Amino acid sequence: MTVIEPGCTLGILGGGQLGRMLALEAKRMGYRVITLDPELDAPCGQVADAQIVARYDDQEAVAQLGDRSDVLTYEFENVPAASVQWLEAEGRRVHPSSAVLTITQNRWREKMFVANLGIGVPRFRAIASVEDGEQAAREIGFPALLKLISGGYDGKGQALVRTPAEAREALCRWGISEDVSAEPRAIWEQWVPFVKEVSMIGVRDERGTVLTYPLVENTHVDNILDTSIVPARVAPEVEEEAQRIVRAIGEHLGIVGVYCVEMFLLEDGRLLVNEIAPRPHNSGHYTLDACVVSQFENHVRAICGLPIAPPQLRSAAIMVNVLGDGSGHRLIGVERILEDPRVRLHLYGKRDARRKRKMGHVTILVEDVSEALALAHRVRQHLRWG
Repeated sequence: MTVIEPGCTLGILGGGQLGRMLALEAKRMGYRVITLDPELDAPCGQVADAQIVARYDDQEAVAQLGDRSDVLTYEFENVPAASVQWLEAEGRRVHPSSAVLTITQNRWREKMFVANLGIGVPRFRAIASVEDGEQAAREIGFPALLKLISGGYDGKGQALVRTPAEAREALCRWGISEDVSAEPRAIWEQWVPFVKEVSMIGVRDERGTVLTYPLVENTHVDNILDTSIVPARVAPEVEEEAQRIVRAIGEHLGIVGVYCVEMFLLEDGRLLVNEIAPRPHNSGHYTLDACVVSQFENHVRAICGLPIAPPQLRSAAIMVNVLGDGSGHRLIGVERILEDPRVRLHLYGKRDARRKRKMGHVTILVEDVSEALALAHRVRQHLRWG
């Protein structure tokens, strides 16, 4: 295993906020960073040493990124797998691999992968035609979640359906017709009555060592992560089962780097896997302030062949996403919330605070979760766009 030493260059496919936070940690550790993103002045590009402005499927630009990098990674799973495969074919070191990306960017393959490990998932069925949807309605029933096989995030490409008419309308809206296509275009997934949404960050190195961060309790609003609480308020055996699931997934994927497993906690204590993210995750942002080593630093360590660090939680924390609301582009109330030293503000450098756009997050560090919840409520009251 070759160690990519500080002073070398880390290439990042994707220039969003995850890339930005990854770049900041990498530069603190002495690495140079170059990113590729089609958006000029992308959040990661603002802090990297260089940005290539191009599409992710622009082979010439991808080749340039590979030529200028000693190791490469991607900050979200909707980059074309073909671009990662091409880099690998050229002998470039890319983590996680295209094999990981091929599974995790396809909801059907991902669900099959987890189910074949004997790990619980909501009941599901592949949908290639309206007729498949009708069959799934009979087998699995309503309510159900329809999800496009690829391309969805933050609730995009998903539809909660309660009747056959709603299901047919969603499938037709996505262009799924009476004709049976060669490949599934969507999945029909059982809606499960969970008591909590939880997630766990894992990190695996090239030696096969897997480490896990504490279980996080998440709240979503309109399918976008709103609040993360750590440690999650669950029984110890739930935390242990989550660790088992996350380790098994990391080992069988053969992933190198940080990844996240999102899960549903049922009333009987069972955990069902919802999704796998082969990258640092929104619900792990708290690690920047509440852990000795953040998810981003451990990702850099893993992909560069350095020792990964056991996650250590220094305090309880609540992470609150700051979303745009379309009413303005200037965040008002920052000076008020920063009067409290337990509040840490992270803004992503995005100029346009469009509605539901992730503009930043606030992490609140306290000893008691209930105290943090009250403080998080006050923070929300003080922040607004104008």
